[in-house]
Amino acid sequence: MNDRYADIIVDISHENLDRTFQYRIPQNIEESVSVGSRVMIPFGRSDRQVAGFVLEISDRPGFDPGKTKDIISVITDDTLVEQKLIILANWMKERYGSTMNRALATVLPVKKNVRTAVKRDVILKLSRKEAEEKLAIFERKNNVARARLISSLLEDDMIDIKLVTGKLNISSATIKALCEQGIIDVVEKRMYRNTISAAERTGPVELLPDQKAIVDDFISDYRAGIRTTYLLHGITGSGKTEVYMEIIDHVISEGRSVIVLIPEISLTYQTVMRFYRRFGDRVSTLHSRLSDGERYDQFERAKKHEIDIMIGPRSALFTPFDNLGLIVMDEEHESSYKSDQMPKYHARDVAIKLASIHGASVVLGSATPSVESYNVAVNGKYKLYSLNKRAKEASLPDVSAVDMREELASGNRTVFSHRLKDAISDRIMRGEQVMLFINRRGVSSFVSCRSCGEVIKCPHCDVSLSQHGKGKLICHYCGYEQNEVKTCGKCGSRLIGAMGGIGTEAVEQQIKSMFPQAVVLRMDADTTRKKGDYESILSTFANREADILVGTQMIVKGHDFPYVTLVGILAADMSLYANDYRAGERTFQLLVQAAGRAGRDQRKGQVIIQTYRPDHYAVAAALTQDYGAFYEEEMGYRNLLSYPPAGHMLAILIESGTEKEGSDAADALAAAIMDGIMTGVAVIGPTTATIKKIKDIYRHVIYVKSMDTDKLIMIKDKAEAAVFTASDIRISFDLDPIGGY
Repeated sequence: MNDRYADIIVDISHENLDRTFQYRIPQNIEESVSVGSRVMIPFGRSDRQVAGFVLEISDRPGFDPGKTKDIISVITDDTLVEQKLIILANWMKERYGSTMNRALATVLPVKKNVRTAVKRDVILKLSRKEAEEKLAIFERKNNVARARLISSLLEDDMIDIKLVTGKLNISSATIKALCEQGIIDVVEKRMYRNTISAAERTGPVELLPDQKAIVDDFISDYRAGIRTTYLLHGITGSGKTEVYMEIIDHVISEGRSVIVLIPEISLTYQTVMRFYRRFGDRVSTLHSRLSDGERYDQFERAKKHEIDIMIGPRSALFTPFDNLGLIVMDEEHESSYKSDQMPKYHARDVAIKLASIHGASVVLGSATPSVESYNVAVNGKYKLYSLNKRAKEASLPDVSAVDMREELASGNRTVFSHRLKDAISDRIMRGEQVMLFINRRGVSSFVSCRSCGEVIKCPHCDVSLSQHGKGKLICHYCGYEQNEVKTCGKCGSRLIGAMGGIGTEAVEQQIKSMFPQAVVLRMDADTTRKKGDYESILSTFANREADILVGTQMIVKGHDFPYVTLVGILAADMSLYANDYRAGERTFQLLVQAAGRAGRDQRKGQVIIQTYRPDHYAVAAALTQDYGAFYEEEMGYRNLLSYPPAGHMLAILIESGTEKEGSDAADALAAAIMDGIMTGVAVIGPTTATIKKIKDIYRHVIYVKSMDTDKLIMIKDKAEAAVFTASDIRISFDLDPIGGY
């Protein structure tokens, strides 16, 4: 029989070891070794035993078979699901660019040394008769503590050790002595921390005809063994979540597990409890505020089939279910689904790949689908579903625009138009609620000298500091902060102050001044720093303990407040001028999502959009919530310039602690890419990134465009192989970036 060989990546987080090493597979374990297996191997000159993952198996030796070492053993505590995740990690490394160890660290459940949660109970080891005899002896000898414990155990044969040492006041020395005498024992049980509190169960709701038609069609496909990707385009408030839950109910009834992806910003108590009330404690969640121990416990519960549904942001994709049947991706247009760390994967693409590995289906949902997903759907590669009416007999809000140029011309220099001020006053009088959305936190965007024009910048990043309350200037990139500046450091002038518009903090201050009788809440990155802040603000508003909620995009994602009848959108066109070809799409999505918070119950909603560009196609389409009109206009621009999805783009970011070394490396890399350039490929740059320095690291960027993704991946491979003389050069890749560099 011919020898077989395995290419193995060593399970050591060190980039110098980020390559495969070949080992012979001994015949006695050959049937146990497959792609994704975790194995023990002799490594290095000392042949120390380390773990590794099998990435490829072949019958061809890579070098002298006589010098090839044998695999020692297969680690059998890993389940099949981890093997599938390793296959996924290898695909992510090849597609998005990163080291294999980074890809493995992304997909594999946390393996840190976390403290496990254990419940310890005290039990009797004696029969009741024997225990009563011991109790009599202890009482006769006046051993009060021992007698108290035995007496309690005769009433309840198992007592939590915390009650024994606390309420019963029994010392650990007494417990130890009774254990040594064989009278009692302390038993331990592994406990898994649950991330959701108990709630009253509710049954399914009665679906509307168009909702039921979608559910029936999906179930028909699923029963027929059809596993594909679906796009559910439903207007805000149309009941997409109810459709998800009916579909999920069918999948878990067939013994399969489900992952529900929700942007972190939308992962609210309100949202999670809807699933928990329907499916009970077979639901769990992941989010950024969980401790390592809590996160580890959720993965262990998934492995042990103690849960059927995992809800969370993009990292929830890697929940170790071995029977995955469905991935639901709500708000699929959200930019947070794209990782900003290598590998810079998009959760949508990874979800589809993971589903294909498991034989599962994918449901994407949004009121404002990404142009990419909608384009794929209209071209027939995804199955397209539509929901065009709101549930609960609610109607869409009345949406209107205020041209702020006219307000300025009339002498109104405040951030609030006359129409919005009147509408806020009316809602407060009626006891209804208001949401005010502005996508900038702080008091102002920058501080500058009106004498010489000097802007106060972060010393570590090439950005201006933003003014916040309490006399602070803060960098939104690295967190650097300093006290407000009273005089210009360049010319000495005292004519220095806030410029460039206002943020949430300033809006909060102004609205409190205008409506002192109103209770105002603010939700942004500054007011939600601590665990529980997010839920506290939302629950206070949901309980109608506040009249007005001011916030960034945190407040417009998936929330359902029945008494909100007015949404005011301030500086609606702020995002139109971002250095990003998706600026129009992002503006349309934000406006529609914000408008969707109004009138979600029986009360009629009103939305007032304040803008300096009411004629812009993204703003105009948002006024009528006409996704089709927006899509046609946007695709015209994308086709004209070959931007995704009309074409594809690879952004290559070169970072260095020294500006010249970074520039030289970028030039050398661009020259290497241009050498033997393929047809149908365009190289743009290198150039300095829009923000040329972040955290004292200089940044240069090269863009490569092509209609063919495979060509971009080949160029990525070529760039990965480049060698630089400077030691601190770092290169990262972003396939079809969703933001500018």
